[in-house]
Amino acid sequence: MRRFIRGFRYAWAGIAAAVRTERNFRFHLCAGAYVLWFSRYYAFTRVEYALLALCIGGVMAMELMNSAVERAVDKPDVAHWRAAGSAKDMAAGGVLVFSIAAAAVGVCLFGDWAALCRIARLYAGSPPALAALLLSAAAAVWFVRGRNHKEI
Repeated sequence: MRRFIRGFRYAWAGIAAAVRTERNFRFHLCAGAYVLWFSRYYAFTRVEYALLALCIGGVMAMELMNSAVERAVDKPDVAHWRAAGSAKDMAAGGVLVFSIAAAAVGVCLFGDWAALCRIARLYAGSPPALAALLLSAAAAVWFVRGRNHKEI
């Protein structure tokens, strides 16, 4: 049982390392938070929320895998340089493909023009809500652009 629990600690340590060192992971983390925030303004079903969770979790999982591949093949010897570059490109391509699919799901779920106008009116009509949204956006930009401390 200890080995099983230790596995969770290692997984959390990997996620924490990604938050500290991977700008794209922090971006996807913030994007997922905003998706969940704005989903409150829609009458999504449980299935639609499950789809959102799968998309958010999938993009973040792909980003973790991409980061793992990049670290694993970083600084290869001369004989493996081309293969390492291809592996990194393919991992990044996997993130891109999943992100495009998640964006398509987002357009389908959030593409209700009337709901978007209602949300815009809500924030435009409430200076405190708009200020909170803008402050959170500034904090998100600060968080995403934070200093990268590459771990070896």
